[in-house]
Amino acid sequence: MKGLFKNCAANENNPNWRNIIARECPLYHRDTDIRSEFERDYTRIIHSNSYKRLKHKTQVFFSPENDHICTRIEHVTHVESISYSIANYLGLNTELTKAIAVSHDLGHSPFGHSGEKILSSFSKRDLGTPFWHEKNGLDLVDSIELLEDNEKNRQNLNLTYAVRDGIISHCGEIDENGIKPRLEAINLADYVRPNQFSPYTWEACVVKVADKISYVGRDIEDAITLGILDGHLTELYDLLNFNRKERTLNNSNIIHFLIADLCRAFFS
Repeated sequence: MKGLFKNCAANENNPNWRNIIARECPLYHRDTDIRSEFERDYTRIIHSNSYKRLKHKTQVFFSPENDHICTRIEHVTHVESISYSIANYLGLNTELTKAIAVSHDLGHSPFGHSGEKILSSFSKRDLGTPFWHEKNGLDLVDSIELLEDNEKNRQNLNLTYAVRDGIISHCGEIDENGIKPRLEAINLADYVRPNQFSPYTWEACVVKVADKISYVGRDIEDAITLGILDGHLTELYDLLNFNRKERTLNNSNIIHFLIADLCRAFFS
């Protein structure tokens, strides 16, 4: 049944709505503005310098001579698309999932997770604390990135609580038996390590899963392109229950299979 989660969506009927749309400071308004709170978040994110820099950051494989190897900004676009499909099917707030998706990796380091490990070693040595991109992303939108308002005043992105929570809670690299939002709107400064808390909204949980789905097939596709894998992926065909004669094992089919399988799981 499509729309099963509509009563849990982040909208005005949600009992946590005031917490969900709360901002650290009031955000200026225009009389002619037609956007929702999350649409405003979305546009503030894509206008930021951190978002623009994602196009030069590595996803997994670094290949400056091949335009078709996935970069961080392409990965973010995949996450936005996948999370929209899932949230739309479940009846969740697609505007919120889109805003979390485009912002979830703003704090990522250059050169993927290898670069993150190196930065973390420097940070622990010189500052006494590790570097992790989820926390760095929250710091960027809260304290570093600046945008001009309609009166030329420069201020931080000042995103809603739900989007800020989605950024620091998205950690997609750690396996979990299940994902369910937490009940409390905690102070996000209480985070001291990745994956410490569950996200606050179902929409952020969807982005967390979409993050995983987005890179599985794309990384395999890039590995084949670069000659790291030979393309004879017998084990993966078996894992996905693909018939080799009937289905092409490519990124599009892998994403479709995982999205459909996830949505079916909610109704089984």
